[in-house]
Amino acid sequence: DGTTGQIWVEPSEERKQELQLQSNSKDELPTEVITQDGHKIPLMANVLGEADAKFALDCGAQGIGLLRTEFLYLERLTIPMEEEQLAIYQAIAEIMGTHPLTIRTLDIGGDKPMPFLNLASSDPPSARHTPEPNPFLGWRGIRQSLDCPEMLKIQLRAILRGSYGHNIKVMFPMVSSVEEVRAAKEILAEAKAELRQEGYSFNEQMPVGIMVEVPAAVTMADQLAAEVDFFSIGTNDLSQYVMAADRTNPKVAKLADALEPAVLRMIQQTVTVAHQAGIPVSVCGQLASNPVGIPILLGLGVDELSVNPPAIATVMSVISQLTINQAEMLASEVLQLDSALGVREYSATCKAIGNRQ
Repeated sequence: DGTTGQIWVEPSEERKQELQLQSNSKDELPTEVITQDGHKIPLMANVLGEADAKFALDCGAQGIGLLRTEFLYLERLTIPMEEEQLAIYQAIAEIMGTHPLTIRTLDIGGDKPMPFLNLASSDPPSARHTPEPNPFLGWRGIRQSLDCPEMLKIQLRAILRGSYGHNIKVMFPMVSSVEEVRAAKEILAEAKAELRQEGYSFNEQMPVGIMVEVPAAVTMADQLAAEVDFFSIGTNDLSQYVMAADRTNPKVAKLADALEPAVLRMIQQTVTVAHQAGIPVSVCGQLASNPVGIPILLGLGVDELSVNPPAIATVMSVISQLTINQAEMLASEVLQLDSALGVREYSATCKAIGNRQ
């Protein structure tokens, strides 16, 4: 069983029948995720590659909310070129059919350094990777991509070509300023111009979004919303930056809690501003699969959730047992609390009352 990691050696006929029934039940997964009061919640998957994409569909995902592209670059001494990337993006898009596929551009640095950066001869010395004392506050995400424009353009060309005939979106990670978004869009425009001149077809209206992961992006959300088509909140990084706590440092990792009211208020602010600008907001961090966090996110107005495939069944179950009105009331109350512990305790109390009713 690839889902649970279990193996049965010479199972009995009774056990075989039981496992077959479990396998057949996958075909009966709901095609929509609906709250008790009839609100449809798009439920996407966070994936790494083709196998993940197939697994996500088997689990009931309605699309890919986050394709991490770092797997293309890991343990290499050269960057993956356009045709190689294109083949992979197209293969995943074919698996997804008409379902959306959101591709995040390369997000390296921090906990994901790449050795080939020291070998990229076409980029300036500023684009060379050197060890950093605090990589999570350093050269990563869109910052690195803008320092290596040719590498970013190669990836954007591949994504654009893959968008032809497919429901593909692109988003930029670790955005902290409007200037970064505009610079990335300029490179995207250059890639489009080159592809037109070379006779390649692509989706001219391919949606462009950003990851909201740092407080600066939250406070500038109104300006950023004017530049893009959607936001995706990365609660893992947002939590560590809001709480000034490195989530990879065991001494302080517990402080980087996405249920801290400070983080929840940031999410609320982002959603409010985005909706005022007419763009949707998804959440792709671990909070989106947290049974305590799910109703709070929906109550804050988050439009879409994207989770790791094994968590999809749990998220479906949680959503199907709540109403948006309940979620909004819960979110309104927890925003007034003063700690993540208080949020958890209040949520547990509400759930217990609901179960008794």
